[in-house]
Amino acid sequence: MKADERARAGVFLSFQAPEEIPGVTLEDFLRTAKGSLEKRPLKILQFKKELKEQMKALDMDPAYAERYLNVGFSGGEKKKTEILQLLMLQPRLALLDETDSGLDVDAVRTVTKGIRAFKNRKNGLFIITHNARILEGLDVDVVHVLAGGKIAYTGGRELISKITQEGFGVLGKEALIHERL
Repeated sequence: MKADERARAGVFLSFQAPEEIPGVTLEDFLRTAKGSLEKRPLKILQFKKELKEQMKALDMDPAYAERYLNVGFSGGEKKKTEILQLLMLQPRLALLDETDSGLDVDAVRTVTKGIRAFKNRKNGLFIITHNARILEGLDVDVVHVLAGGKIAYTGGRELISKITQEGFGVLGKEALIHERL
């Protein structure tokens, strides 16, 4: 499926390295995307109010809405922008690829707050990460550890603490046993 078809089907993808789109403001991008998903023109004042509220929740400067999408944004600002998109578009399934990559502790907290605001019983969320710290502040159902392109280990919330405290190496022998099962 093309990107717009996937979006209309309710699938959202957050990229590890978000693209810059000169000439398109963040606000215009979100208004166009949301209008396309809802298949109707949006009420501008209502949209602007929602955008302002979501930006405030993510500690984003409202002036960013008038800037070109991701152009000149820091890595953390780009990641917050992706979480803003997630909150504004409300997809049924979101795949967040390395959303925490390159973020400082405060930005990880802000992104985590946005993810918590999104997640509910009506949607699904996959978080791909090399650092389990972002998962600590989330209500996680299942944790999968991939090795060699395969699920090498599966666990629950307890696996997050184990990996954070002892590293992925602690799963070595157990992961190999699990893979054989």
